[in-house]
Amino acid sequence: MNIFKFGGASVNSADGVRNFVKIVQYYREEMVIVLSAMGKTTNALEEIVDAFVSKQEGIDSKVLSLQKYHTNIINELFPKKDDRVFLKVESFFEQLRAYLQKSPSLIYEFDYDQIVCFGELISTTIVSEYLRLSGTPNKWVDIRTCLKTDDTYKEGRIDWELSQKLVPQTFGFTNTFVYITQGFLGGTTTNQTTTLGREGSDYTAAILSYILDVDKLAIWKDVPGIMNADPKWLSDAQKLERISYQEAIELAFYGAKVIHPKTIQPIRKKKIPLQVRSFLDINESGTLISMAYKKQDQLIPVYIRKQDQVLISIRPCDFSFILEENLSALFSIFAKHRTKVNLIQNSAISFSVCVDNSDRRLKNLIAEISINFEVKYNENVELITIRHHNSEAVERMTNGRQILLEQRSRDTAQFVLL
Repeated sequence: MNIFKFGGASVNSADGVRNFVKIVQYYREEMVIVLSAMGKTTNALEEIVDAFVSKQEGIDSKVLSLQKYHTNIINELFPKKDDRVFLKVESFFEQLRAYLQKSPSLIYEFDYDQIVCFGELISTTIVSEYLRLSGTPNKWVDIRTCLKTDDTYKEGRIDWELSQKLVPQTFGFTNTFVYITQGFLGGTTTNQTTTLGREGSDYTAAILSYILDVDKLAIWKDVPGIMNADPKWLSDAQKLERISYQEAIELAFYGAKVIHPKTIQPIRKKKIPLQVRSFLDINESGTLISMAYKKQDQLIPVYIRKQDQVLISIRPCDFSFILEENLSALFSIFAKHRTKVNLIQNSAISFSVCVDNSDRRLKNLIAEISINFEVKYNENVELITIRHHNSEAVERMTNGRQILLEQRSRDTAQFVLL
């Protein structure tokens, strides 16, 4: 048994869905397919969330535009008008509109999860029905019924004990050899929807791989495999043929966008190989993540860029030293505002961090820190990370740039740049 995970780019059009079906039918084996929302649907739903929470006008037109996008894909795939798929998708949009008629809750993250989830529910419904029409019977599964989390909305934490009981019962491979389900989503024990963090579909696939003890996990992307840089940024990016679990964890931790940071740990525990492959070329072998090992002198530099960062510099108001109690208080504030720190550097009297620019959280974070500390910050900076750095790689990234902060270890160099 294998698990295939497909991202939204793979099914962003009718042609994309047809190509998806060709890949599934090529393998013709027991599999669970984990699917993201189509195209830029999640982004569109996030705009709807923001409009809903801030009580803006124009929500109806945003929902209608999103519905037309999906309807156009359905019309291309089902020329004889399959009422079954139309009715199912229409039902989801009715549920979405019904939620948007309510008043926003007091918790932004709760509203986010209840609204954004429709992207995956709709995409899996369309793809499941088209796969059935194309001659491959399959079973559609609402992942929220078996992948259970706590109520940390927008970043749900998996209830492993309960999920390990429910998932095998759900994916029993009785009367079907293909299941289609949603990535990114989970559910609480009180049946509220949660999400697993942005780009969390990879994590869903890894969780299911671990629980179902699969032979292999394949993540299908719009790139040949894991590259040593984003090819849209560096045109001479090279594919990494094979890397270890440990290296994949490091790359994900520092922000490589090909894999979700939490994806590797579950499959590593059971030594399940992970292939990152291109849905554009089924003959391309992709990148294999396993127990592979390469000597240090065989590793090429890997470049990771995080844009739209904020560098925050913090000092005690009385110019006292940054001691353990100061650090403890600061980390508590970051945890309270659920702000991920991408880089940390501290000296005797200052503490600097680089974080993602999240307007909603950042404003409140800085306001609370400023109560007891002096705070300065730089917006619109870039965080460049180089794994397996050398002098040539460092020069390439920093030449002509203003370095606000740098940090180096034996394997990794990081630079905050203007």
